[in-house]
Amino acid sequence: MANTHDLAMLAKAETLVEALPYLRRYEGRTFVVKYGGHAMGDPELAHDFAEDVVLLKAVGINPVVVHGGGPQIGAMLKKLGVESRFVDGLRVTDKATAEVAEMVLSGAINKQIVSWIAGAGGRAVGISGKDGGLVTATKVQRTTRDPDSQIEQVVDLGFVGEPSRIDTTLIDSICASGMIPVIAPIAVGEDGETYNINADTMAGSIAAALGAARLFLLTDVAGVLDKDKNLLTDLRPADIARLAEDGTISGGMIPKLETCVHAVEAGCEAAVVLDGRVSHAMLIEMFTAQGAGTLIRA
Repeated sequence: MANTHDLAMLAKAETLVEALPYLRRYEGRTFVVKYGGHAMGDPELAHDFAEDVVLLKAVGINPVVVHGGGPQIGAMLKKLGVESRFVDGLRVTDKATAEVAEMVLSGAINKQIVSWIAGAGGRAVGISGKDGGLVTATKVQRTTRDPDSQIEQVVDLGFVGEPSRIDTTLIDSICASGMIPVIAPIAVGEDGETYNINADTMAGSIAAALGAARLFLLTDVAGVLDKDKNLLTDLRPADIARLAEDGTISGGMIPKLETCVHAVEAGCEAAVVLDGRVSHAMLIEMFTAQGAGTLIRA
């Protein structure tokens, strides 16, 4: 009769065998990972995330990390006595706020993630959308409807942008050199101004431009849930439109799924919304038959 140690070794061997077809399928392909949320603030989860990214690189997959940092920006603004206002989940960004966002995102957070990856045995390069002409931004336009008059009004979000052009030359060079790009969602516009870009939006646009095999949006929920709180594991754009219409999905999940739909319709093979609070969630999603999140494909 097998002892506990033998059973554990057998389970590990079976896991490797289960993963082998997926490793073959994705060798040489690109995974874009949006990293943020509570997982970024938990040292143990941060360590697991770095290990996962290094493992992907080691088995021949090219991981590209795009990170957020909303809570950290908020904390720094509070420390500096700068008040924040949000419209549709986007921070209204004046010149001072834009400077703080760039300092926090391109500085402290970006280099911290690079150091985590180095600590896990990998080599990473921290950049932003400004570097090498990677991302050109345009100013985001938003409208809001007055609840009394029902008249739509244009809202000026300040220096909040969205990608209008992606040049993947720098990412391609970093990946080809055996390193992992870690990208802060900051870019310059045609007008020469610096724009803060939502990290989900940035990751989706980069995944589409790279023709990535996967876009991972690591979130603080298990994925997309139905009205009975069961995980929906496989969705198409038409399903997402229906779920938004009947109220099954709402709030912050809607823009995340819109990002996924845009990415898969513009060149990314599939996008996955999964729980970044679960250790090794990316590996479970990619290398097991069961998976771990909600897969969206065109």
